Amino acid sequence: MHELLIREACDADIPAILELYTVSGIGDETNFTADEAIEHLALLRTYPYFRVFVALIDEAVAGTYELMIMDNMAKRGRKSAIVEDVAVHPDYQGKGIGRAMMRHALEQCRESSCYKLTLSSNLKRLDAHRFYDSLGFTRHGYSFQMELLPD
Repeated sequence: MHELLIREACDADIPAILELYTVSGIGDETNFTADEAIEHLALLRTYPYFRVFVALIDEAVAGTYELMIMDNMAKRGRKSAIVEDVAVHPDYQGKGIGRAMMRHALEQCRESSCYKLTLSSNLKRLDAHRFYDSLGFTRHGYSFQMELLPD
């Protein structure tokens, strides 16, 4: 495999990230346009710690994930983190990119002294569950969501 680099996403990465969302099933008809996504990325950068990362192979975006690290009121203010929207392009799956991105996320969390890293996965994504199990994530509790429709 060629050299893998994981870095924070920049505006030029947006079209490839949007394509990743589409080919991985994360995206749908409500996806941002590239211009909207660039504007939204600028907003995310204003948060204390919400980052979008890309995994590059030979300068091509092969994967992406989002990481939010937050301060908590409980646990004496210890930080926790959430990983979202993990995607690896089908052409690059099975080459260790997802594993490298999760190692990267864990490093970011350790550097920020987080006490835990969480993520959720759709019940239908059995391969993803096996992947997260293989990384040492444990199944804990339940994930709940409520769809909120615009007014």
